[in-house]
Amino acid sequence: MTDILITRTHGMTLKQAKAAAQEVADELAEQYEVESEWQGNTLNFRRTGIDGHLKVNARQMIIEVKLGFLLAAFKSTLEQNINKRLDKLFD
Repeated sequence: MTDILITRTHGMTLKQAKAAAQEVADELAEQYEVESEWQGNTLNFRRTGIDGHLKVNARQMIIEVKLGFLLAAFKSTLEQNINKRLDKLFD
């Protein structure tokens, strides 16, 4: 079950979209101590209580996050932070 699911369309090249995804991951790493690594066009990230991935293709980015019990209380804040960052990247 996914706790957070965010899909954004983009008009970037795949390379630009991956760079934007890396910016989001870097910010998450800074704020939430999340570690990430690329596997093809999917950026997997995790830490205790957070497990997810960000898939990038030629048209969209899809972020799926599963939160552990203790971090579920912060779902709204985390989702807002991701959306704000994506708004900055795509507007």
